[in-house]
Amino acid sequence: MESKEIKAINAFKSGCNCAQSVVVAFAQELGYDEEFALNMSVGFGGGMGRLQEKCGAVTGAFMVLGLANTKKGSDNLSRKNATYSMVQRFDEKFILIHKSTTCRELIDCDLRSTEGHNFAVENKLFERVCEKCIKDSIRIIDELIAE
Repeated sequence: MESKEIKAINAFKSGCNCAQSVVVAFAQELGYDEEFALNMSVGFGGGMGRLQEKCGAVTGAFMVLGLANTKKGSDNLSRKNATYSMVQRFDEKFILIHKSTTCRELIDCDLRSTEGHNFAVENKLFERVCEKCIKDSIRIIDELIAE
């Protein structure tokens, strides 16, 4: 079985966005359908619809943490509180590594413009920045789920 990191990076390299790559990496482990995972997370790439707000690897992680908590507690409030706590801890850990959770700040160019997108491709920002964010998100999720 391939590792979650390899699965996520392969998904990313095959055209999935950052959010999709993180979510699909956990599908089997958490018992949800991969196709559903890809469909659910499609709008969150590029900082949510390429708005370059919250990083897609981060929003994907938030979705995974919510799904990981579906069996915690007997009611929605318990699951919600557990998820909010994990999301806050995830955010702190990610910021310690990357100094931001905002796509625009992480990638430092405008992906909505042709020039910005070309700059990202030419400077391998998707490989150097996005792939690292995906891998770090997976590692942090695993740490939080194991706690």
